[in-house]
Amino acid sequence: MNDSAAHRDDWAESEELAERMIPLIGALRREHDVVTSLHGHRLLGLSATGLVEVHERVAQLGHERLPIEDTLAVLEAIHALAPGASSLDVARLVAGHAESDQSLENYLAEELAPARGAVAAEPTDVVLYGFGRIGRLLARILIAHTGGGSGLRLRAIVVRRGAENDLAKRASLLLRDSVHGRFAGSVTVDEEAEQIIANGTRIQVIYSDDPASIDYTAHGIHDAIVVDNTGRWRDEEGLSQHLRSTGVARVLLTAPGKSPLKNIVHGINDETIADSDRILSAASCTTNAITPVLAAIDEAYGVVKGHVETVHSFTNDQNLIDNFHKGDRRGRSAVLNMVITETGAAKAVAKALPQLEGKLTGSSIRVPTPDVSLAVLHLTIERPATKEQVNDYLRRVSLHSKLRQQIDYVESPDVVSTDFVGSHRAGIVDGLATIADEDTLILYVWYDNEFGYSCQVIRVLEVMAGSHPIVLPERREVTLQG
Repeated sequence: MNDSAAHRDDWAESEELAERMIPLIGALRREHDVVTSLHGHRLLGLSATGLVEVHERVAQLGHERLPIEDTLAVLEAIHALAPGASSLDVARLVAGHAESDQSLENYLAEELAPARGAVAAEPTDVVLYGFGRIGRLLARILIAHTGGGSGLRLRAIVVRRGAENDLAKRASLLLRDSVHGRFAGSVTVDEEAEQIIANGTRIQVIYSDDPASIDYTAHGIHDAIVVDNTGRWRDEEGLSQHLRSTGVARVLLTAPGKSPLKNIVHGINDETIADSDRILSAASCTTNAITPVLAAIDEAYGVVKGHVETVHSFTNDQNLIDNFHKGDRRGRSAVLNMVITETGAAKAVAKALPQLEGKLTGSSIRVPTPDVSLAVLHLTIERPATKEQVNDYLRRVSLHSKLRQQIDYVESPDVVSTDFVGSHRAGIVDGLATIADEDTLILYVWYDNEFGYSCQVIRVLEVMAGSHPIVLPERREVTLQG
């Protein structure tokens, strides 16, 4: 048999194994509220080809290669054990079993014991105020996460009516996206009820330009978290208008919030969220991308000072072609120019990491790409570093630490920005680009400033709602020495 035929046989065998996974993954979600992933890459809803591809992808992104037959064996054993509501990383369970001297069944029974009898949280209603780039991605994620009726439930979006066929246009924008591709499923409209129906989820479309006068209870919505995606209000006074509407319990802003609002970067300071916090901010995409990496480096090496330069994709607040803009330079064509502009992300880091107060400066260059940005962290550190040591540490942080949902790591000479469209992580360290020279460290961190940030927003929502299930295996601390 030649090499080509052998590769075809290997692929066909992998697809056959993946096909056997699909009903197990679905049954675990529907029957037991169990969410499965491979190093943070969710498995639910993937085709057989998609499951094979994600096994290849995690290997290419610096993880150990995971035999697909091992994934199937663990999924079968998990299904037989029937644990309660939980988030299970199958790749880490495979690795853990390989290091143990137990049978797979005994190992999983012991490892998944904390999930035995775990019950899913009561559902929490979510309203998206604004339905732009981030709003539609949040909708996609919330719909994809819909399982047995628990957790976060997308109930409504609030927009200003834009045209006679407004509903159809909103639905079309949810269905089709030039950057992130087609929605995975069906999207229809109920014109009479003014609802968008996405994969069976009915989303009430409420037309209003006054956040303080909406009666959400008229649509069966109670104690909702309103996610403000407009960026129109960033202070407590403006955002508190939402709380004057009937049926609203809390508000989350998807932009940097002005003091005294808490700016939350999930994985860093989400433990500071209190039940008494009525209004919170999920900070900015750049702050979410760089803060976890800075936290890891500060813990291991100590950050003395640094400068953050972001090479950022253009956004809707820029002009397509030269025209008046109240901001400096942003009036020049976004699709024809690199545009130097300001960013508050470096200073905003201190809102989540107070120990870095006054240590960082920042600036930004907007570039003619629609999504995925790059942060360059130029740091002076207390303890000397080598490239190999730093990269090994950050790779292990991305695999095993409490920041594994936030930080990813890649070593590939060929990756470019489009390779990170759709990344679930807040930031991805490009190990081959790392520069280390004694007390100077330069890191390059990619981030999907739309989807990666939206995933961070969802994680903050889960904390606010108390809806995130137990995560297994438990994440462990990662030290510089290993």
